[in-house]
Amino acid sequence: MTSTNRHAGNIAFVEEAAAHAADQGCHLLALPEAAGMMNKDRDDARSQITQEADDPFVTACKALAARHGIWIQTGSTPVASGDGRFLNHGNLIDDTGASVAQYDKIHLFDVFLEGRPPTGESNRYAPGREAVLVDTPWGPWGLTICYDLRFPHLYRDFAKRGATVMFIPSAFTVPTGDAHWETLLRARAIENGAFVVAAAQVGLHDDGRKTWGHSMIVDPWGKVMVDMGGSEPGLAVVDLDLDQVTRTRDQIPSLRNERDYTLRHVTASGT
Repeated sequence: MTSTNRHAGNIAFVEEAAAHAADQGCHLLALPEAAGMMNKDRDDARSQITQEADDPFVTACKALAARHGIWIQTGSTPVASGDGRFLNHGNLIDDTGASVAQYDKIHLFDVFLEGRPPTGESNRYAPGREAVLVDTPWGPWGLTICYDLRFPHLYRDFAKRGATVMFIPSAFTVPTGDAHWETLLRARAIENGAFVVAAAQVGLHDDGRKTWGHSMIVDPWGKVMVDMGGSEPGLAVVDLDLDQVTRTRDQIPSLRNERDYTLRHVTASGT
């Protein structure tokens, strides 16, 4: 997606995407981070952002899931946190329109890229406190958002509990996307023998930001099944062979091979 700074334009995009996904026989539609709204003007954003129960984007996604009989992973949208900041909030909605799981982004993008101002996501957003693994008809799925990608222990915890699919909806910057996006996605898939589904924002947004794009799905062996490129929004339809998770973990049983250890820190006093 190339999300706008108003809910309405993004809802219109998802209406078309959900209808197309249903026509293609899809069971699930996965959306990127900030799918509901991308707006760096804090005051303007605050005038639109509500509690989840009143959020127009989440409400629309529930209605679309029920109408088309598909699951929707909403990526994320900003909702009120209660402390004056927002939550970077995602939902997994089933094919009846019920929100079966909710996740608030834990790791916030507070980074200091050379030649760019600090990002300071925690100035605007409160962190989530709870990782979320949800049982689905297709097995356990792990919910994460964007910068979580750089914290591999989170995905390992999911894998140890049987996760077959891990969602990483994102809005990567261009410099970090160019340098790290594909490498990190493939690493998380390979390390854990799981599918990684990473819908992403792309292009120039009406709040002035530019995002990297390259929405990807990576299989448990680390193969990139789809890369949607870095120029235009759109929709890709992909079939996941979930039995591949078991086959991959049987061949490289790193989850079973893992051992507890202690860390010994040695100081060398050379000349």
